[in-house]
Amino acid sequence: MPYLVECLASVEAQTIDPERIEIITVDDGSTDGTGEYLEKFAARAAMPVTVIRQENSGGPSGPRNVGLGKATGRYVFFLDADDRLGPEALERMVAMADRNGTDVVLGRIEGVNRGAPKSMWGRTLERTDVFSSNIRYTLSAQKLFRRELLTRHGMRFDESLWTGEDALFTMEAYLRADGVSVIADYTCYYLVGRDDGKHVTKSGGYELRFDSARALMHLIAGHLPAGERRDLLMTRPLTVTLLPQFGPRFAKDGEEVRRRKLELAKPLMDAYWTPGIARRLKVEERLRLHLVAEQRPELLVSVAKFLKDKKQPAALLERGGRRLYLAYPHFRDAAAGIPDSVYLAEPREARAYPGYREGGTGTLLRRAARKAGRMLRSAAAATGGRAAVV
Repeated sequence: MPYLVECLASVEAQTIDPERIEIITVDDGSTDGTGEYLEKFAARAAMPVTVIRQENSGGPSGPRNVGLGKATGRYVFFLDADDRLGPEALERMVAMADRNGTDVVLGRIEGVNRGAPKSMWGRTLERTDVFSSNIRYTLSAQKLFRRELLTRHGMRFDESLWTGEDALFTMEAYLRADGVSVIADYTCYYLVGRDDGKHVTKSGGYELRFDSARALMHLIAGHLPAGERRDLLMTRPLTVTLLPQFGPRFAKDGEEVRRRKLELAKPLMDAYWTPGIARRLKVEERLRLHLVAEQRPELLVSVAKFLKDKKQPAALLERGGRRLYLAYPHFRDAAAGIPDSVYLAEPREARAYPGYREGGTGTLLRRAARKAGRMLRSAAAATGGRAAVV
């Protein structure tokens, strides 16, 4: 309360037939009148409402699992009490899933007084998957899930996790789904920032973030063998969950906290950090994770301070402008011994710098092949014979 009032009003305002909706509410030990309001709402609502009241469980996983166990519809949608739906959200999402036979539907999310994911809303996708789109960067539970998918695989939220339980659940659904749909042209979900700032995802200590990253990385590894597809998905827990622990805040951490963070990260980096992941990252991300993998706290602190002070690295162009290095701290410092490749910007990052000429080894090889082909054809024409070009 009072966010719940507007949340439930947004469900009542849905354009889909009320007879096609069941509302299952779980009052997880509230002390602000939520339970009483839910009882009154259930008595007057046009759709069936189940009210479950229980002792506080300490997190969102337990209540969601209770609600999921009571659901009977073909689809389930997890709506947080402080958020709200767009009026046509359920109608559009159900129609999308029915039309395409997809198991998960993402409706566009918009933040209200808080940030929201953006990279996956470029265009509506009738059918996609976790490897062909940016949906891996929105792993909140606020999706439409085909209930049969969840039942078949016995999927539930991990009640041992204080944060990141929704990322684990949603990533598993993506990996198991027979197709995912994305609605990008209509805001289905409004992610509301609370005035008191008390979001579960913002609470708890740093060790809980490592618990979340560890669980998600183990899940991905359990579903995918080592290789490009695993590397693609591993970028998400590495950059979104683990990397912030080694950003500007690391410069302010005490020695014991720094030591503990590196200790927690070591088995994850040993198991999952690969050159394939490194190539997918921006230079400053790659540099920090390289130093985490190498367990170099003294170098990592100076990089963290550089970022905390919002300094910009010098850009160094080489090989006729085809290679661009970003000179973050310790670049070509013999004592540090960090390979130049860590500071080498990939084309998608390098394009922002004047003077960069996209090309590199692949382009040079193609040019050499074309030149060799022209020479062979010229030789063939001169001799009246034929020359094979492979």
